[in-house]
Amino acid sequence: MSTLTSLFAALVERLAELLQPLFATTATAAAIVLFTALVRLAVHPLSRAAARGQKARTRIAPQLAALRKKHAKNPERLKKAILDLHAKEKVSPFAGIMPSLLQAPAFLLMYHLFAGDRMAGHALFAAPLGDRWADALSHGGPFGPAGQVYLVLFALVTAVAAFGYRHTKRQLAAQPLDLGQPTPGAGAITKVMPLLSFATLVTVAVVPLAAALYVVTSTAWTVVERAFLFRTPKEDASGGAVATRA
Repeated sequence: MSTLTSLFAALVERLAELLQPLFATTATAAAIVLFTALVRLAVHPLSRAAARGQKARTRIAPQLAALRKKHAKNPERLKKAILDLHAKEKVSPFAGIMPSLLQAPAFLLMYHLFAGDRMAGHALFAAPLGDRWADALSHGGPFGPAGQVYLVLFALVTAVAAFGYRHTKRQLAAQPLDLGQPTPGAGAITKVMPLLSFATLVTVAVVPLAAALYVVTSTAWTVVERAFLFRTPKEDASGGAVATRA
């Protein structure tokens, strides 16, 4: 991990050098945002694969529920019936899961990079990239020079979270978690899941500013990406009633 982190750091530094003429003292902050976007773009094919897998599992979920009800007293027959269904529909039992897991190392590596001390000495306007919100509060308060940077960041995060909240609610309404099959806790999860969009506010408040920029950029990308990949036929730009393909 150390070698990859050093490589990532070198790439961010190179991007900062290239962006220096445009962003001056905030070039490193701009490089973090751009680098995060480039990595998210690189792993976008995995996101598309995960979306296809999730849609496939949603599509066959009612059939799985019917099989579980039909073979409830015969576990061996149920197992075979489920395997046959997956083979018939060409859906892997792990569809959508593996692509998501493969993305995790890249995201953890980037967080490790930006949450470390490599960003010390750089700033976003008056807010040092190595400092936290608590540092901004202790040096000028919420409306001080550094505090104002965080206020803008919090406003941006709130806007992204609100968009994610509305989209998650629409998605859950269109694709309920229980899919017609009684699922313990599904109702509570449906209520809580959209609210998780606002968890980024807490993260931004406690991590170094460099890591906060990464988190905000990555979260915004995720929200927009999921809105695109899981858009409904009515939301399709073509205006047709055809099923959306990821």
